Parts: sequence; C-alpha cells; structure tokens
Amino acid sequence: MDNLNDIFHYVYSSSLDVHVQIKIGTLEGLKLRPEYDKILADPMLKFSGLYQQPCADLMVMCQVFSDGRALSLPVWTSYKPFTNRWNWSEWVTLLVMYSDLPRNALLALTVYDCVGPNRMKPIGGTTISLFGKHGVFRQGMLDLKVWPDKVADGSENTTTPGKTPEDGKQRMQRLAKLTKKHRNGQLPEVDWLDRLTFREIELINETEKRSSDYLYLMVEFPEITLDGVVHSVVWYERDGDEVYQFRAQADLVVVPDPEILQENLVESKHHKLARSLRSGLSDKDAKPNAAVRDTLNTIVAYPPTQQLTTEEQDLVWKFRFYLSNQKKALTKFLKCVNWNQSGEVRQALDMLQNWAPMEVEDALQLLSPAFSHPCVRRYAVTRLKQAPDEDLLLYLLQLVQALKYESFDEITEAYKKSQTRASNESALTTASSDPKPIPTDVSFEDSENGKNMDLASFLIHRACRNSKLANYFYWYLLTECEDHDQQQQHQQLKQDNKVRSMYLKSGPAESQRTQIVLQAQQTFIDKLVKLMKMVARESGNRKKKIERLQALLADPDTFKMNFSSFDPLPLPLDPEVHIRGIVAEKATLFKSALMPARLTFLTTSGTEYVAIFKNGDDLRQDQLILQIITLMDKLLRSENLDLKLTPYRVLATSTKHGFLQYVESLPVAEVLATEGSIQNFFRKHHPSETGPYGIASEIMDVYVRSCAGYCVITYLLGVGDRHLDNLLLTTNGKLFHIDFGYILGRDPKPLPPPMKLSKEMVEAMGGVNSEHYHEFRKQCYTAFLHLRRHANLILNLFSLMVDASVPDIALEPDKAVKKVQDKLRLDLGDEEAVHYLQNLLDLSVTAVMAALVEQLHKFAQYWRK
Repeated sequence: MDNLNDIFHYVYSSSLDVHVQIKIGTLEGLKLRPEYDKILADPMLKFSGLYQQPCADLMVMCQVFSDGRALSLPVWTSYKPFTNRWNWSEWVTLLVMYSDLPRNALLALTVYDCVGPNRMKPIGGTTISLFGKHGVFRQGMLDLKVWPDKVADGSENTTTPGKTPEDGKQRMQRLAKLTKKHRNGQLPEVDWLDRLTFREIELINETEKRSSDYLYLMVEFPEITLDGVVHSVVWYERDGDEVYQFRAQADLVVVPDPEILQENLVESKHHKLARSLRSGLSDKDAKPNAAVRDTLNTIVAYPPTQQLTTEEQDLVWKFRFYLSNQKKALTKFLKCVNWNQSGEVRQALDMLQNWAPMEVEDALQLLSPAFSHPCVRRYAVTRLKQAPDEDLLLYLLQLVQALKYESFDEITEAYKKSQTRASNESALTTASSDPKPIPTDVSFEDSENGKNMDLASFLIHRACRNSKLANYFYWYLLTECEDHDQQQQHQQLKQDNKVRSMYLKSGPAESQRTQIVLQAQQTFIDKLVKLMKMVARESGNRKKKIERLQALLADPDTFKMNFSSFDPLPLPLDPEVHIRGIVAEKATLFKSALMPARLTFLTTSGTEYVAIFKNGDDLRQDQLILQIITLMDKLLRSENLDLKLTPYRVLATSTKHGFLQYVESLPVAEVLATEGSIQNFFRKHHPSETGPYGIASEIMDVYVRSCAGYCVITYLLGVGDRHLDNLLLTTNGKLFHIDFGYILGRDPKPLPPPMKLSKEMVEAMGGVNSEHYHEFRKQCYTAFLHLRRHANLILNLFSLMVDASVPDIALEPDKAVKKVQDKLRLDLGDEEAVHYLQNLLDLSVTAVMAALVEQLHKFAQYWRK
C-alpha cells in the first residue's frame, strides 16, 4: 500500500472536484494476420486496412462502469493515421468526477476499426478497476491485456480483465509491481542502477509482448501533485452515524452538467432579437403601463452595486427611450449593454448622446473598472467638467485611483501628437509679424472645449489652473507611484508615473511656478524625513530626543532648508498656508511608539500653524476616512444641517510618512481624569449662570451636534478601536475622533457597540431623560436620513478605492463597498430607518461589554505610563 503520509483523502473534497483523466499510449503485441475465412464471409474487410500491410487507423473508446451499468457517456480518442505502430499518446478526459466514483468503478477500453460505411469492428477490449485492492486510485503506466474480437465488459465479473493472474511464464506483472514499489519509495533509489534496470525492463516487456498471443494497450493514470508533492487519491466512505444523523435541512444534491459553461443558444438568440436595430423603431414609441413603470422606478433606484437580472436588463433596454429623460437611469442602461456586440454598442453610444445629462456624483460610477469603453469614460469626464474645483478636490483621491483603469497607450500617443502640434503652432506664431501667445497646454483641450478628454488629460488640465488642486494631485500621484506592495499593480503604477511625467511637462506659463513649488516641497519633505531618522537614532529617553530635534531644527547647517528662496513655501498639507520657517523651540515629540513630531510653522500672515509629521506610518487609510468625513460634512451643510464636525487635514506624502493637522484639544480620558466630568470641563472654560448646567448654551449645542455627527459617521464607516483616548474634546464644545486604524467593521476589541456612545458622553448631555439627549437623537436621525439620500455618491467613491492599498479595504476588496451599503440600510424606508437607528442607539447606551473593555483599556494605559 502507498505511504499513508502521502495519501490525500480526496473523493469528498470540493477543492479537487475535477474530472478523471487517463492517457492512451501504444497498442503493441502480435501483428494482425489475414484471416481468409472472415474475408470470404465479408469481402469489405479487405478494404478496411485491418488486414493490410500498414497499420490500420484504430480508435479507442473509453467508458466508466459500475455494477454492470455505465456511469458516463463514452469518450473516443481522436482520429490518427498510423503507419508502423499504434501510438495515440493522448490524454482523454472522462465525463465523470473523482468524487462521483464508487469503490467498484471499472474502466472499459475497446479498440475499434472502421471496416465500412457506418460500421465499426471491435479489435479487442480490456477492463481495469480504477481503485486498487486498498482503495487507492491507480497511478502511473499499466500494460493492459486486450482480448481479441471482444467489446470491453464492464460487469463485476468481467470477461476482459486487463490484469490476469500471474503465470510462471510472464514476468511483466511481477516487474510492474516492483516498479510501483520503487515509485512509492519502498525500494531504495540508486540512480545509475535504476537507469540500467528500467532499460532492461522495457526490453523484457517488449519481448513478452511480441511472444504473446494478445495485444497490450498501454494506459497512464495521472498523478495528483499539490505544492510539488505527489498525493494519492483514496476512496473514502463516511460512517453510518455521519450519514444518517438528523439534519434540519436536506443536503443539496449536486448534479454534474457538462454544458454548464457552454453558450445558451436560446438566450443568445433572444438577446440578439431584443437588441436588433429593427427593434429601435418600435421601442421609440413604447410606453410602460403602471406595473412596468413601478418596476422601472425600482430598478433606477437600485444602489450602484446592484446587479441587474437578465429580465431587468431586457426591460430597461426595451424602454430606453422612455427612460432617456431620467438622469439616474443612464448608468442602469449602460449596465445592460453587451459591449462585445458592435451593433448593440452603436445603439448605446447614440443613446448616450441624447440622454439627459447625468449628475457628477453618478458620473463617478462610469470611471470604475466595470466600464471600460473609452467613449463611456470620456462621457464621464465631460460631466466632471461641470464640477467646480471645490467639489473636484473632494473626489480627487478617487479620481487618481481611477487612472488605473484608463487605456494609457491611447493617452500617451495623443499626448505626443498634441505636443508636436503645439510646438509647430508655436513656431508658426514666432515667424508671423503679429505674434499671439499660444498656451502650451493646448495638448489637453481640443476645439470642442475638451469634450473628448480622457481622465488623465482632464485632471492635468484642471490642475494646471488651480494651485491647490495641483498640490494634492501631485502628492496623491506620488504616493501611488511609490506603492510597490502589490505585485499585480506594477503596470498600473507605471501608468501613474506616466501621468505624473506628463503633468510635470505640461501646463500654461503660470503653472511653471507651481512646478517649481512642488519640487521645493519634495525637497523639504526629504530633508524632514532625514531629520526624523536622525532623531530616531538618538539614544536616550523622549526628553533627549526632543532636545535633539530642536537642536537640529535650529542648526542651519544640519537642517539645510532656506525658506526665503521659495518666497515663501506652501505647506503640502494645506497649500493655502505659506510658511517661512519652523519654530525650533516649540517642536516636540508625542509619547506613542513612532514618536511623531509636532511642528510649529511660521506663516506669511504672522500666525503660527501647527501640524504633526509622522515618519514610519502609512496615513492613506486616515486620509481616506477624513476625506469622506469632509464630504459628508459638506453634504449635511447643503441640507442646512451643521453638526460642528472637525474634519482635520491629513496628507500622505509617501507610503511611510505624512502630515496631520493639529487641533488644540484634549482626549476625553484626560478630561475625565483631571476634571471629573465633561460638564466640569465646559464649566471651567465657558461658565454661564443662565445656561444649562452652568454652561454656555452655545457650547452645549455644539457638543450635542458634534456627538450626533460623529456617532452616525463612524457607524456608517465601521470605525473600530474606539476608546476615550482617541475621542478628543475642544474648549469650544466640539467632540471629534482621531486614529482610524480600524474601519469597515474591524475592531480589536470583543463585542464592540454599534456606536461609540459612552456613559460619560451621555451624562454630559444631562442623562438619557434630558432634553439635550433627545435633541442628540433627533440630530442622529436627521443626519442618517440625509446621508442615505447621497448613498450613490458614497458608494461610488468607495468603489473606486477597492484596488487602493488601504489596509482594511485590501483585506476584503470585494466586500468593502457592500459593508458600507449594509450600514446605510437602503432596503428600508425612512420611517423604518429611523426605528432601526433608535435600536442602535439604545444598544450602544446599554452596552455592558463596551464599558468593561473601556475599564481594561484604562488599566493598560496606566501601566504603560
């Protein structure tokens, strides 16, 4: 028996549920002689080739049997013209899977010859069991005895056995058993001796075959190799207790369908008839009835992640002219198009030109990898042109990610041609008597005002006209170009490098100043990283490292950064802030493991701007979450709902370092430790005799609103690891969250509450029965309903980030968007959504496990100090 360590229990393993394969080798043995009595009985035999001097053109039929019944359809070898010997050397796939094989499965092989029109004569047959006597599936090559003039018998007591009991005269089977032992490692391997032995075995087998009265068919069974190790396939039968145990639901019976991956001709014909050019004449006047209209409205209201069924696609296509007046319906229509059918594509592009222009937030969906046709993506760019620069900044992070899905061969070629055209026009203008200035960015804007722009050209075009947009576009691109963590994205990163190269070489004359500033910012960041590494190498405690940091910043020879030469330098974190230098004596390091630096910058307006520089940390996840919070804040403000959020700025200047805006505040844990309660903290800074709880009324209003805003937003984004040390409080009443290392439902703490709403936060409002707490709940409901109405925009932005190297998205990129969609509960109406949020708030307030974990965190922080 094979080595038990190499046996792989396979039959009931779905991971290796594949069809059985065998290899038909050669047919050797006694040369067929003319049998004149047969030829006289059937004169057509002499023309079949079977009794002629050359080899006849034979074929082998393979079929699996069990208990005398066929388990699969027969499979034939391909036709081959033979000359001197029969040698197929062909792998044949049997129409049965390993997991479907019974223990007594037999393989029946019959050799046939064509002896006339529609006539096949059996040359001989042979049968072999697929499993050996120990239940192990056969491996390697076997020589099977072919019984002449017989069809292979698949019954249990077969009359055509391929392996017969060994008689004293045959050595073939005895040598085959020894060869099997050698293959299984039961005999020692001696390289030089093995080569001589196997050569001698081949000669013995050939001699035995030639002296035999039978033909022999060589068959090879495959070897199952996993991770370079050969495994055996063992037949396995479950115990009776396992088979007959009680089940609440019946087991699913899997029926193999060999046509499952083939084209459904009926559906294909229906699709072509429904999308034919002739149907357009009748579809123009098609009007839906009330029931169909409701169905269409439901389809249009689907979230962008919803996949349309075949029936829904046909319905949208049929009433495409009726839907062409609805902006929201365009993305659903484009999902129905089969972009591999040229006729259908022509109709779709004609409809695209006549459709009601979609909103900018819906156009973002057309830039996802689901839409690859260049005309559709360029149409999305024309809609983005309607967005002001302020809105474009909110989507810029995702638009840079969307560059991965562009066709950069076309972009590069168009860029080269436009550069040549621009240089030629510039030469003609110089030679004329009345020269007119020609902007050098003509390469990115055509005569139709950029209607046919690709995404890369559009972003460069807009960045060259807005220094703030140019700043973030450059740093987003730079970070993507440096990201080489995922090997499959190298080509995409090269494309990002192409865009950055084109960006630095393009733009009007006024953008040349921007390019110089960007290079200066890069130099500044490089020197700052070098300085932080020098501080990290400094031996000693945190105090000594701070002294070293201040000394290096104050030393002009060490920190060689002459701000005056840039007159002044826009800060990469916020390019509207122009800095002249760093106040060395105010620089400090935080207590965390990476010891980020808090730097105070001098601005041109005479004020100070404080920022945090982190080295050794990837800030792209925080950057994404703060971008979404900034977007949600704007969406809520557009609905006249100001929740006093604090969307501080975050910029990843690399995959290993970046800036964060510093907001003067204190952790809630420190407030409770020093003041005893949040109300005492507010009374200390904003006392009022007429206000609630002795606190100014506007401070309590700001606190309640900010608590409501962050409770809803952190719930929607699935922010985890919430404790009182990463909840910060300002003196003017704003509460906000920091440290977004866990998002989309990930949390290192067991059984986290759905929302971060601790007992101390509720007590600051006056308790669960207070008027301020009821106002807090109302603000939560209102914010939740408003953000649900902008679900398409939020989901589209996350869809464009699935291939980004954001840690918690990269873990399950196929589920990231679905997690956000589930939190929005788009399947509920507004009233049901309010009741759902009410239950979440009640669960969060009464969460006992969260309070216990908070106490454990306090102890951990105490001992860490």
